[in-house]
Amino acid sequence: MQGSVARSATPARFISDAGAWRKHRLRALYSYKTEAIHAQRSYYRSSALATNMLLVSPNARRETLVRAEERDSLLEAAQTDTFATAMTPREVDWLMTSLVFLFPAIGGLLFGYDIGATSGALISITSQQTSGTDWYSLSPFKSGLVVSSSLFGALAGSVGAFFLGDKLGRRRELMLAACLYGAAATLLFFAPSYPLLLTGRVMYGVGIGFAMHAAPAYIAETASASVRGLLISLKEGFIVGGILLGYLASALWVGDTGGWRYMYGAALPPALIVFAGMAWLPESPRWLLLSGASREQAEGAVRRAWGRSGSDSQAIQQVSTMLRDSSTSTPGGLSALFSGRNVKPLLIGSSLMLFQQITGQPSVLYYAAKIFKAAGFASDSDATRVSVVLGFFKLVMTGQLPQVGHDRSASGTVGY
Repeated sequence: MQGSVARSATPARFISDAGAWRKHRLRALYSYKTEAIHAQRSYYRSSALATNMLLVSPNARRETLVRAEERDSLLEAAQTDTFATAMTPREVDWLMTSLVFLFPAIGGLLFGYDIGATSGALISITSQQTSGTDWYSLSPFKSGLVVSSSLFGALAGSVGAFFLGDKLGRRRELMLAACLYGAAATLLFFAPSYPLLLTGRVMYGVGIGFAMHAAPAYIAETASASVRGLLISLKEGFIVGGILLGYLASALWVGDTGGWRYMYGAALPPALIVFAGMAWLPESPRWLLLSGASREQAEGAVRRAWGRSGSDSQAIQQVSTMLRDSSTSTPGGLSALFSGRNVKPLLIGSSLMLFQQITGQPSVLYYAAKIFKAAGFASDSDATRVSVVLGFFKLVMTGQLPQVGHDRSASGTVGY
């Protein structure tokens, strides 16, 4: 009888559901832990504030203390699951989100543009009527170098991004890529000789390597989780859209003397837009935390990137989530790719890239105009116009990927 009375006096009397009772107990225990952490944090903060409080006015001291108390309450609330659910932004500031996406995505668009522009530039450079040079008679090997030199540069840029990416940060890495794009476009426009043409192509490729490393990382680390997947998919669409724009530029200038200079030089304005946009946008908040920046800097970056939908409480919750994720993750070097659960994703990704290259499909995009000309389209303008049709259908099919599904599309086709 006494045992039943004791049991009825417990909080379980008021909580009928056993799961809710366990959740109640866990939250109570967790609150004791957070209170202890808060007390320790408040002690150290108060000791730091005490030395500065005597130097400011009473109103400033009062405002500072109120602001500190508000921040402490938000930090405490950010530790609970109920706060994380409540503070998930239901609305997206599409203007700011579009800008956060647009400038890095243009870096990917310039990669696709190079593919399409090179298709027409090869015809223009090797034509006696339209080359505008005395070195137009290029051998197949030299023509191939015009294409592959940017790919060699992209490989070098990818290696450089592996070592420098985390030091530069996503934002400065994209600014560096924009500088390389712009310098290469300028050099290609004025290139007086074949070696300088190759130099500009390699430089452009290095920019591709940095841009394709930093752009998806910046978008994924900065955009709200509710639209992150959509924006990453749209970035791939920008690459294919760049291919179409390159084919359009080829069709526009292939008949002009020195038209290949305009095709490559047209990449300069978008490169300047990328540089100016990334100079204005905030740094990735996740990179700020990984690089040792203060929590306040990361929260400020979140508020700027999310625009009107990024309140103080949401910024604190987002940074708390990033800190929690980084504390539970274990760092690993290059060897970690070949061990444990990373082996299967590595094999899948490597296989997709392998089959993409084996089919020769990327080469078709670079040599599209030459292939169509050899297939019977006698004039340069006709061959480049058919390439535009190819680029259009490629963009349309890329837009169908979300409806088809990435797994089924990968099983039915490969490559870009």
